[in-house]
Amino acid sequence: MVAITRPVSPPLLARRLLRRHPSTQTVSFAGVRPLIIPTESSGHFRRRRCQVSQSSEPPTPVSDPGTPHDDDDDSLRVAFVCGGAGGHVYAAFALADELRASLPSSRSLFLGSPAPSLEAASAASSSYPFVPIPPCLPRAFLAAALHLRRFRPHFLVATGGPPALPTCIAALLLRLPFVIQDQDAGPAPATRLLAPLAQRIFLAFNAPVRLLPKRKCAVYGNPVRMSIRDCQVPKAAAMARFFPGAGLVGEEGAEVLLVLGGTVGSPQINVAVLNMYYEMLTTKKNRYIIWQTGPEDFCEMESLVRGHRRLFLTPFLREMDITYAATDVVVSRAGSVSCTEILVTGKPAILIPLPTIVDDHQTKNAYIMADVMGAKVITEDELDSSSLTYTIDEVFGNEKLMAEMSQKALYAARPNASADIIRHICSLIGPTNPT
Repeated sequence: MVAITRPVSPPLLARRLLRRHPSTQTVSFAGVRPLIIPTESSGHFRRRRCQVSQSSEPPTPVSDPGTPHDDDDDSLRVAFVCGGAGGHVYAAFALADELRASLPSSRSLFLGSPAPSLEAASAASSSYPFVPIPPCLPRAFLAAALHLRRFRPHFLVATGGPPALPTCIAALLLRLPFVIQDQDAGPAPATRLLAPLAQRIFLAFNAPVRLLPKRKCAVYGNPVRMSIRDCQVPKAAAMARFFPGAGLVGEEGAEVLLVLGGTVGSPQINVAVLNMYYEMLTTKKNRYIIWQTGPEDFCEMESLVRGHRRLFLTPFLREMDITYAATDVVVSRAGSVSCTEILVTGKPAILIPLPTIVDDHQTKNAYIMADVMGAKVITEDELDSSSLTYTIDEVFGNEKLMAEMSQKALYAARPNASADIIRHICSLIGPTNPT
């Protein structure tokens, strides 16, 4: 058994708080000296120190701990492990951003697949430290145990992907508590395996609860990046970022179509769009297309596409907040991140689920989206240029339908999911920590 040998001193702010507030309790985990957390009677401290937005629908009562001191030994430390699909990666970074906004003195560490990987690139563009976890399972476990032992986090947050399983196993042997955030309508195999050992399982949908330990589940929705959630950029300004030479961009009646194929792109969607985009732009004089091909197909698509002033072709979109601000209708795969962002931004959507994903969770996601917001669903067997053109024109041609889809999406969205999850994680470090 591996043990954490370096002691962690109680946060300085907590020590001061104990002298001021006698009604405090302590909680400790193996290898980590106690954190002093104010109880319910010290509500003034919680309101003053933890500026997490309140949600109207938390599944369980939550109490917020105090903010740690800026000193390394007095900081709340949380490790995040993610990898693979964008849903796993962006969920982890959304939670880390929310933690930093709520508790500025907290510290985060990211564990994920080595570069080149989405998580490594995302960490490089942010201020979060990142450590690689090798793909080989024995080495992955040893690397995760070493990094966790050095960082000494108070909690591990696993959002999925190949590095999550060995890192959670390492956390178990280090007696470090961990939580899982699962983004899809069906729980991942690793989630099912680790669920009995996790402190909490945060879910996006109600359906997976029946397959997991019910008392450990909390349905909050999926975390969404703060930049997307809080974006206030006008459509005209956002369009100008993509179509600077297209005349009076943002003019009344402009229709902007966003085509997404997921993090790595979709050859099937790319072929369908390739066979219809030029005729669509020729016949629809007020339509614009933002087309993300994915990095693997970009060069081929660029060589085949005829340039057009109302077409923006790109391998990858990084400023998704600006992209959604410019967009009227989204054509996308039905990954968890895409579905969540569509709901939060209130965009009418046409979803094309990828059927080859494990447990076919994209199809489940797509039909849940059809149920809650009226999203159009095209299966991959039905997908071609004709069916795609017909569905796009059907949505753009019905303003009432677009308004209904947008209204239902905003109603079904859970924009405070990140804040709710972070608040719940903080409560687990407090006196309500479950056994």
